[in-house]
Amino acid sequence: MQRRYRIGTRGSRLALIQANEVARRIALALHAPVEEVTEIVVISTAGDRVQDRALSEIGGKGLFTEEIEEQLADARIDVAVHSMKDMPTLLPEGLVIDCLLERADPRDAFLSSKANSLMSLPQGAVVGTSSLRRAAQVRARRPDVTVVPFRGNVDTRLKKLADGVADATLLAMAGLTRMDLLECVTAPLSPEELLPAVAQGAIGIERRAADDEAAHLLEKLHHTETGLRVAAERAFLAVLDGSCRTPIAALAEISGDHMRLRTMILTPDGAEIHETEREGLAADAVLLGQDAGEELKGRAGPHFFDTV
Repeated sequence: MQRRYRIGTRGSRLALIQANEVARRIALALHAPVEEVTEIVVISTAGDRVQDRALSEIGGKGLFTEEIEEQLADARIDVAVHSMKDMPTLLPEGLVIDCLLERADPRDAFLSSKANSLMSLPQGAVVGTSSLRRAAQVRARRPDVTVVPFRGNVDTRLKKLADGVADATLLAMAGLTRMDLLECVTAPLSPEELLPAVAQGAIGIERRAADDEAAHLLEKLHHTETGLRVAAERAFLAVLDGSCRTPIAALAEISGDHMRLRTMILTPDGAEIHETEREGLAADAVLLGQDAGEELKGRAGPHFFDTV
């Protein structure tokens, strides 16, 4: 009898779109109807329930994963679907992520009815974002604007923008693409304008390390280039012990067998920025990320993030 995979996910519209895409791909790999071989299991996380405080105040990235990973470890679900930019660099013992779907557009999007770009916002404009990374880069580029917290899922943030809570906001192009909301985008932001979050645009599928049957199945779904790009960026993040409490950005790109990795760390006020690049073989992705992390860690000094 064919195994039925229980797929754990957060309950937001975007999370469900991503989980259903994974279900579709699993069904294709198994040559079976999706409803026969998959089941979506919605799991409430602390990060979804607490909406009135910044993530950095209530615990960081694990807020979106802990409850899901508990059910995965206990075999109440078989796999978990995550936005990789939400994932801590250290996973719980016995769990692995070795399957990533092909990465979507990693860039950030600028959304506003008041200006066509971040740089053309009027002086003193209000920008809403829940991301320390976005806030720090906005403050670095536009120290005259006011940045305010903007928690909630994509639909909630779009409503806040429409209600005039802020003059502009920044969201991931990947999420807006998956939700068919590209008409809301005023302009995509190039990496030169705003360097993305580590692993932004990548969907990861987590499983129990001992589940060989799931491992064999997920191997068919894995996108190798995305795996290398994300490995470089997460290796960089791991060296810095990065979390939601640290403004860190990185983007790895591959052409042929060549990788270019751009990285950045900032103070939350955007006043101090350290950047570096690495180029080399894509096969050396982890080494490139680690090397970039060690350089910036050394340049910034041990107290760089003490103000966070």
